[in-house]
Amino acid sequence: MTNSSVKILIVDDEPPIRKLLRLGLSTQGYSVVEAMNASAAIEQIALAQPDLIVLDLGLPDLSGYELLRRWRDEGSDLPVVVLSSRTDEGGIVQALELGADDYITKPFGMNELVARIRVALRHRLQQQGERPIFETGGLSVDLVKRIVKVDGKEVKLSPKEYEILRVLVQHAGKALTHRFLLAQVWGGSTDVQYLRVYVRQLRQKIERLPDQPQYITTETGVGYRLREVE
Repeated sequence: MTNSSVKILIVDDEPPIRKLLRLGLSTQGYSVVEAMNASAAIEQIALAQPDLIVLDLGLPDLSGYELLRRWRDEGSDLPVVVLSSRTDEGGIVQALELGADDYITKPFGMNELVARIRVALRHRLQQQGERPIFETGGLSVDLVKRIVKVDGKEVKLSPKEYEILRVLVQHAGKALTHRFLLAQVWGGSTDVQYLRVYVRQLRQKIERLPDQPQYITTETGVGYRLREVE
């Protein structure tokens, strides 16, 4: 999928923000449509059939949280990148747990937003045809044979360490909340401290500099993200 074939719906009630996004994304080759509120967004999804939504949470008629909840309850897997002036961890976690693919806080850099959009679009394609072998930088994870290699050398992981890595790989590039990871690996009944311990052990095995991780990065107050290293 080339940029020119990707249509992005911008949902934001501030005209200057919409203009900035329209110009920035158009320069990157994306096709852009706009909505100033939730009702217009619902209409544009039906009319324009976008490939991704950039969503502001503070809409005048219906909150972005409620829109997210409705879309996911209806079974929509349309990628959503939240763009919000809210910087509190609780708000970010709530958006992710309602089904946002990622979030950017205002003020934002266009390069960072474009990078997050690319990750969200790529993740959608991966879900449609999941790769059996995931590779990034010197890290290789064979999801069929359950073999993990770093710089060509096999690394032995405990079952829980592998499960954490598997979930991160299946959602590569996305910020995953503590609650989501705990539910996926432990069924949700374990304290977050266990997750932190296992992530620390996992970093010791796959990171060149565990205290300065290049693969598993911490999203403060939110969870973790597996970065795809260029």
